[in-house]
Amino acid sequence: MQRLVLVRRRRDTMALMRATAEGSDTMRLRLDVAYDGTDFFGWTEQPGLRTVQGTVETAIATVLRLPEVRLTVAGRTDAGVHARGQVCHVDLATAALAGVDDDLDRLARRLARLLPPDVRVRRVAEAPPGFDARFSAVWRRYAYRVSDDAVGADPLRRRQVLAWPRRIDHEAMNAAARPLLGEHDFAAFCRRREGATTIRCLRELAWERDVDRLTCRVVADAFCHHMVRSLVGCLIAVGEGRRPSDWPVQVLAAQVRDPRVLVVPSTGLTLEEVGYPPEGELAERACQSRTMRVLAVAEDAPSKGDDGSTTGQEEE
Repeated sequence: MQRLVLVRRRRDTMALMRATAEGSDTMRLRLDVAYDGTDFFGWTEQPGLRTVQGTVETAIATVLRLPEVRLTVAGRTDAGVHARGQVCHVDLATAALAGVDDDLDRLARRLARLLPPDVRVRRVAEAPPGFDARFSAVWRRYAYRVSDDAVGADPLRRRQVLAWPRRIDHEAMNAAARPLLGEHDFAAFCRRREGATTIRCLRELAWERDVDRLTCRVVADAFCHHMVRSLVGCLIAVGEGRRPSDWPVQVLAAQVRDPRVLVVPSTGLTLEEVGYPPEGELAERACQSRTMRVLAVAEDAPSKGDDGSTTGQEEE
């Protein structure tokens, strides 16, 4: 039964990719988006709340005079999380672009005039065949920024940099981070969701210091809910000397949430970049991503993704 589900989903996914690529009456657009997440209740649209998705979708619909549009995003960021390199796509009837004379640069300019100052669509382009903002991605890169100088923390950066009251040893944190790299079940660092897998491949987890500011660079194929902020909180405990260097790997091995691990505030977290394969591999990558997620949840209750697909993929 599990094999049948996988075969059907792979066949359906590839058929959808071909239809998108070949359909002459529709166009898939890629949008590169940046935002200050401070005053948003996250990316995902929620009734009665100000969200990035709702704000951008409303702006696009207004410019193109459409009743509504739906965006699919690479990373569904949480409340207060920022983005410099968010990526999403939207499928539109080609006739809808007549209002901007089929000029995508003009669409971007009109969106800039309409959007509030804390969000920008920095680029609009026709997506290559097979592109899916979410499932074609091969990695996401986040940065978490901390200032550990209680006196010298820059108040002008208070929305993007977490002010920490004590000195942190970044070399100790890097030593503690190295055993966490690779593919593991990160359940201990994630907020569990029914039917969602917590297996991730962590490619990079490293701290750098620039005088009083520390930046944690985190790269993985995908992130589950609160994963980056929990990893950062766990490593800070080592950097302060409150926990030994092997504590993070012990937490990882337990595969259950440890109440001693601090989930640091969203203030310091920014989605910096999303990576994709070469154009010729986009459709296959999307198919592989969907298949991997189905494998992970095949025997559990399904969880619906933002595009209606069954997936365990969640973001910070």
